[in-house]
Amino acid sequence: MMSHKISPSPLTHFDDAGLAHMVDVGEKAETRRVARAAGCIVMQPETLALIREGGAKKGDVLGVARIAAIQAAKRSADLIPLCHPLSLTRVAVDFRIETEHDRVVCEVTAETLGRTGVEMEALTAASVGLLTIYDMCKAVDRGMCIEHVRLLEKSGGKSGHWLAA
Repeated sequence: MMSHKISPSPLTHFDDAGLAHMVDVGEKAETRRVARAAGCIVMQPETLALIREGGAKKGDVLGVARIAAIQAAKRSADLIPLCHPLSLTRVAVDFRIETEHDRVVCEVTAETLGRTGVEMEALTAASVGLLTIYDMCKAVDRGMCIEHVRLLEKSGGKSGHWLAA
């Protein structure tokens, strides 16, 4: 077996040997950390009308999706192997119905006082919120499409403030 040194990766979840590991955040300062993420689900106008009017057979779709998103933020470390378990201080989930684009936009803000950021919690929450809408409405519209799940903004920690272009 030939041995060779792997150069250090700019990806923080790999060590100098190229092996996956959980990043050591023990020496980082505790700061207030905030992340905002969003995405949308595009659907048929009739499906959007059911959601808007609360007439979906399963009831308040957005209310259920809001609770699912909050739960997902709290469980991110259980779903993403190298994600640190965090004590969240706040998770806010907002839905916006955009009839002109036949979609529902989900925006999540996650906050903590800690040593690592909450980007994964915000992204996971937005994703699961949208997946919950899909699950609750798939009986009438299997062609719904989840799009543009992305980080919008983060602040806190050594890297400071970042805002999507």
